[in-house]
Amino acid sequence: MTSDFPSAATRIADVEQALTVAAELSAVFAAGSSARDADRDLPREQVQALKESGLLALSVPVEHGGIDAPATVLAEVFRLIAHGDPSLGQIPHSHFTFLEALRLQATPEQQAFFYDKVLGGALFANAQSERGPHPIDVDTTTLVRTETGDYVLEGRKFYSTGALFADWIVVRASLPDHPDETPTSSTPKALAYLSADTEGVAVVDDWDGMGQRTTASGTVTLDAVRVPAAQVVGFTPIFKQPTVYGARAQLLHAALDVGIATAALDEGVRQAAKARPHFEAAVDSSAEDPTVINLAGELTVTVRGAQALLVEAGRAVDAAQADLDADSTAQASIAVAVAKVAATRACLEASSTLFELGGTRSASGTANLSRYWRDARTHTLHDPTRWKLQHIGRYTLSGTQPPRHGQI
Repeated sequence: MTSDFPSAATRIADVEQALTVAAELSAVFAAGSSARDADRDLPREQVQALKESGLLALSVPVEHGGIDAPATVLAEVFRLIAHGDPSLGQIPHSHFTFLEALRLQATPEQQAFFYDKVLGGALFANAQSERGPHPIDVDTTTLVRTETGDYVLEGRKFYSTGALFADWIVVRASLPDHPDETPTSSTPKALAYLSADTEGVAVVDDWDGMGQRTTASGTVTLDAVRVPAAQVVGFTPIFKQPTVYGARAQLLHAALDVGIATAALDEGVRQAAKARPHFEAAVDSSAEDPTVINLAGELTVTVRGAQALLVEAGRAVDAAQADLDADSTAQASIAVAVAKVAATRACLEASSTLFELGGTRSASGTANLSRYWRDARTHTLHDPTRWKLQHIGRYTLSGTQPPRHGQI
């Protein structure tokens, strides 16, 4: 590990320290992000630095030794990390989602155990998504209770971001009444928190996405995995009452996209400074070209607008968390959905427009500036914004509250 990274775990004392640490890591991560993307060099040292930084414990409740950082702070931490390296920003996303599941559904004993692990630097990673042909709300992976009261876990998961780096892999699975039952969308689900070295768990490094290339979002196979009941937490019950579970998860996705957008805007500015001016502009530098100035102005409005909506959405989540009811959580979900749509548009536009700002030389393969667009296009395929627009529109026109699930 290089001297740029911390050598010992840190206990974050307050939100100011959290933001300072995130900004410092963002700068360090940015320095090697292009080379890691080009070579698909997995960021093992950088993930270790993230573990040691103390940032992974930001949402641990105060009574368990954390600072219970507000959603606004978490969002800005994610934006900063993604600004430096979007892959590194995505790796801990599910970590914070599963910490929220513990807060909502775990027993006091489970909370004490897992929060202590996280305060020590442990990283959770996800094993949630599956491949079809079944709908995405069906988990064919099963968690079957045995006569001893423990469980047996069987299945196969894909797009398991960060699992190669994880200390604990969290698997979402169906809870069928008997082993031969075929799970459906109505089958109850639970989360199994598995130590990464659990027998029967295998993580395959087979992620080949065009963007987010170093998230290690590969396959997890689960072969007759024995799971103690103390490591199982309910998932379906999360959505039986108003919570901000989905809104918090989507807020962090939006923050990743805004981070890509702010980084792409900065890159566009750097490229414009190097570009040759068009002869018809009759100016000495491309940055003085009125058409380039207009491009930069339009893009700044788009990116800063998304950044502001992210802050507004974080405040809505924090407000709902302080006063949970159906109305406040609906308002938070819609605010986050608005921010996510704006963030998606901003990162796609910024990662494309930077080439117009930079001109032909910016298309050089050696420069690897395509990584901004590839990361943006890949990450924004999560949780389609076309459905968010449906919920936003219904809420705007008729006050229809959005459904309760993890994607709104």
